This record gives sequence, structure tokens and C-alpha cells, in this order.
Amino acid sequence: MNLPSHLSSRLPDFFSPAWWQAFRPARTRINTRERLRLVLGALIGIFLTGLLCHLIGGAALQRLPWLIAPLGASAVLVFALPASPMAQPWAVVGGNTLSALTGIAGVHGVHLLASPELAAALAVATAISLMLALRCLHPPGGATALMMVLGGIKEPSFAAYPVMLNSILLVLAGILYNNATRRPYPHRQLPPERAAVSGEDRLLDADLDAVLARYNQVLDVSQGDLKALLAETRLRAYDRKLADVRCADIMSRDLVTVEFGTPLQDAWALLRERRIKALPVVDRTFRIAGIITLADFMRAAELDVYEGFDDKLRKLVRTTRSSYSSKPEVVGQIMTRNVRVAGEQRRLVELLPLFGSSGHHHIPIIGEGQRLVGMITQSDLVAALGRAANPSA
Repeated sequence: MNLPSHLSSRLPDFFSPAWWQAFRPARTRINTRERLRLVLGALIGIFLTGLLCHLIGGAALQRLPWLIAPLGASAVLVFALPASPMAQPWAVVGGNTLSALTGIAGVHGVHLLASPELAAALAVATAISLMLALRCLHPPGGATALMMVLGGIKEPSFAAYPVMLNSILLVLAGILYNNATRRPYPHRQLPPERAAVSGEDRLLDADLDAVLARYNQVLDVSQGDLKALLAETRLRAYDRKLADVRCADIMSRDLVTVEFGTPLQDAWALLRERRIKALPVVDRTFRIAGIITLADFMRAAELDVYEGFDDKLRKLVRTTRSSYSSKPEVVGQIMTRNVRVAGEQRRLVELLPLFGSSGHHHIPIIGEGQRLVGMITQSDLVAALGRAANPSA
């Protein structure tokens, strides 16, 4: 029998090794300190809850238990998964109490159904349905409902004591312990409201909504946490891609250079024609001797005062015809000699401090034999950052 392709694609392939590998448990990605934290939390939480309920119960202990077994599962969620939507206070208290009432109702229905198995199943299914409707889905709630039916517990007061009291005390212990050990609890399930949300954030929210709607399964993580995890993962991927970028990958290779003896008029003409802000100064072996920038021209022309700006600049770059000159005539006389350079295999991230805080706008890149092979500008850097952030662009 041949099934339609859209149905056959959803059926498990029992003969596939990948299907059987799904039974293999995943490694818990927490360190020893976190393991000890959650184990100690469960110990303290159950002990304090049981102790207080024991003291509060008094005469009621003669006929009612003072601690319910499903609370152990609740402790796993509260202390091991404090960020889970199923571990939040309303989920614990509401889920357990509502399920207890549902199970108690199921006990009364056993006589009508004439089947304890059916009554137990209906109690658990109804508890799950109500927890979903009231936003308090709590897995131990299913066990609480089942416990009521199997134990034949008919008293509605059992939902208040011990079930609800157990749950409240465990939540209080969770609030104190989790926050003391730097695990926010209760954990915010909805993203904080912001006056202005960027277009990118709105698109990410819309994409998440669409993916979750298509996934159509209960997730043990809030949408806000999922968004934060995605953002952190994207940032780490961005850092990794950027860490692999070398100077040779982004440098400008079409170089315009001058020499020590290049007249200032020629150097100024090159800056204007090429619309660039700096010219490397090289010797005959193409090694860096200095760099000349617009700032060097302004300093040499004493343009810190704007009065007479044009006249001062023209006077500086104009070539003197006589054998004697009282002003600089060639590039080597005004260039910056102390130049920061970088090797072509140096990582780009190492240059970020130079551009960000040292005021550098151009960094010459040298290769074999200390010869100039390229130049990295702020524009090159910005373009590289953009490609790392959006490699598909």
C-alpha cells in the first residue's frame, strides 16, 4: 500500500538507524556546581515543605498524609528547571491543586463509569485539558490526578491540604533558594514591554511566532528565553566569523603611494583626484617610510585658524621656483613618520582597538620583507563587520 507523500514523510522509519538513535539520552550540559545546586535545592525544598506541613497538620495527620508523592516531580522542575514555564508558581500551585480536584471528581465517577481504569484515564486527560486552558500546565499535575483516583480520595479538602499547601511551600522555598543561588525565580515568561521596538526585533518576533505556530508543540522554554538564546547564539557565531577574518581578506590592494621626494603639489592632487584621505610613503624597496594625510597638510599650513584657509593651503602646496624655500616642498618634510602597521595575516579583531580608541583611520598592511601590500581603512572595517553579521547579503 502506497501512502501519500505528505503522510509517509511524517511516519517514523523503524528501520532507520537515526530513528533508533532517538532513544539515546542527550548529555546534560551543566557543570558539577549546577548539579550540586539543584540537588541541594530539591533536598532543602522537600525537607522544609514536609517539615512545615507536618507541623501544620496536627490532628489531621491521623487521617490524611502530610506530603504528596508528585511533589517530588514538582521539586525537579522548580529547582532544576526554574526558567521553565511548567515550573512557575502558578503552574505548580494551580496545576497540582486543579489536578487534585479533577482526580477527586474522578473518584466519584468510578461508580458511574463502572471502570476504575477509565475513570483514571479521564481524570488525567481532564486535568491536562484544564491546565492547558488555565495556563498552568504542570507535568506532576497528571500524577496528582491519578493519585487521587488510585487512592480513592474523595474529600475535596484534600486539594487544599496537603496538595495546595505543599505546592505553596515548595514554591516559597524555590523563590528563596533559586534567587539566593542567582537563578531568577519566578522567571519572566513574557518579554518586557518596551516603548520602542526596532524593526529587526519586530521581524524576529514575527518569525518566531510563525515557526512556533508551525512547530505546534509544547516547549519547555518561554518565547522570551528562546529569543535570547537565538540572539546569544547569533552573537557567538558573529564573533567566530569575525575572529577568522585576516587583514589580507579585507585590505585594499589598489594602492596609491608617494615617495619621500614627491612634491606636495603632486601629493595633494592625488588626494583630491582619488578622493582619499591618506597616502602611504614608501622607499625604493616599497617599504613604509611614513604616511601623509589631510591632517598633515592642515598642520603644515597652520590651518588651525580658519582665517585665510584657502590662501594658506595654496601657498603650502605651490612649488617654489627659487633655489631657497622657507616652507616644506616635498612629502617627506610633513609626513607622519611614526606609522602603525599590521601584518597581512594578523586577525582583524586585533585592529579594532586601533580604529576605535586610538584615532587611526588608515593602517598600512605589510607582507613578506616588510613591504607594503595593502591598506585597511575604516570603510574596509565597517564593510567587513557588515559581512560577518550578514554573510548572505
